[in-house]
Amino acid sequence: MDFNFILLFIESIPLQFDFFGGERGALGSDDPIIKGLILSMFAVSAFGILLNIFNAAVRKKMVDSVKLKRIMKETRGWQKERMAAMRAKDAAKTAELNKKSAYMNKMSMEMMQMNMRPMMITFVPLILIFYLVLPQLFAYTVAISPISLNVIPGDLFQLTCTAEQAADPEHVCTAENALFLWAWYFLSSIAFSGIIMKLTKTSMDLS
Repeated sequence: MDFNFILLFIESIPLQFDFFGGERGALGSDDPIIKGLILSMFAVSAFGILLNIFNAAVRKKMVDSVKLKRIMKETRGWQKERMAAMRAKDAAKTAELNKKSAYMNKMSMEMMQMNMRPMMITFVPLILIFYLVLPQLFAYTVAISPISLNVIPGDLFQLTCTAEQAADPEHVCTAENALFLWAWYFLSSIAFSGIIMKLTKTSMDLS
């Protein structure tokens, strides 16, 4: 799995909440400046693309991509070799590889720090834009999905409105399977992040 997906997932968690009102998914306006699903969908996607470009620029400046890819290649190679030895029940080979565990754990921690460092810079602008700009521009929901996208059990990561929420006249949801503002931003970011990272040569793909 691309580590960038994990970073986007982490960044998106606080976007579900309106810290001023406390209601999940309540980012948006009853009378937004940008009206209509089609226009809102494209406008939110544009914000996602622009913020991805900003993230890529910060990443390119702060991360030694050559070193990062070398560490990723080394740790993945070691993990693959270790798993193969364990499946083959080669005790000698497994013991030999286990001697490098401390070193590999250190490399994995360094890789994690290198990946998280840019997020410390980009997270604050993202939060400011989401809580001060986007709620004035857009409604609470900005797209409609043909199916429910709430695939993660529980309500920790709800992308679409449920039937119960849509039936509640006091809830921000106006239709079942409507996509929250933050959710459409998250999906747009995922869709374009890989392309932008390849174009800016900040991709973590080892292929």
